[in-house]
Amino acid sequence: MQGQLDVLTVVIRLLLSVLFAGIIGLDRAYKHRPAGLRTHILVCLGACIVAMIQKNIGFNALQVAQQYPQLKNVLRADDARLIAQVISGIGFLGAGTIIVEHHSIRGLTTAASLWVVACLGLAIGMGDYIIAIAGFIVVYAVLGFLKKIIRISPVRKLKIEYKHKVDTKKFIDDFFQKNNITVEGVRFSVMNRDNIKVYTNVYSIDFGKSLDYVDIVEGLSMNDNIIKVETINV
Repeated sequence: MQGQLDVLTVVIRLLLSVLFAGIIGLDRAYKHRPAGLRTHILVCLGACIVAMIQKNIGFNALQVAQQYPQLKNVLRADDARLIAQVISGIGFLGAGTIIVEHHSIRGLTTAASLWVVACLGLAIGMGDYIIAIAGFIVVYAVLGFLKKIIRISPVRKLKIEYKHKVDTKKFIDDFFQKNNITVEGVRFSVMNRDNIKVYTNVYSIDFGKSLDYVDIVEGLSMNDNIIKVETINV
């Protein structure tokens, strides 16, 4: 019968949590995401500690039931109770990393990484090392390498402010055609700014693997009539 967790087991599980979460946190910090090294480590450690507490609660209940059989129908030790609270509670922390700015949403991947780090901490704390190690390898591969292997070209929004409508519009259209950028849709607006008409186009564009979003912004900014180029993630 498995007993309470000894000191060595506790230390090993805590250190493993720090190692796994630290590697994932470094990846997030290196990419300048809202939650970095310390946040990921603390989340994983907290989840690991809760899981170990749950383990000891279960053992204590079993020990009491064996010592006092008349209480076995009264004692309750649900192994999933505290774990369920961690899984739901971590959502509030993840929500704090999601930023909505100029109709764009950033931080979703970091929020997901915090949630999955908590799951790794729970697996480590419960002693499910195979699940924890395999999970860590897959998570790190997804965060670190998947984007390099598979480049997805979703429809993005590009906001362009410019003057001299005819000439600049032709430049934009020619740029899109030259770089094989497909325009899925466009919204137009115009306003007077310092007695100059400023036109604003919001393009929904789809581009292939050979071109990066930064290249598009830099290429369009070469035209002197273009006042501002802004990307809007959707």
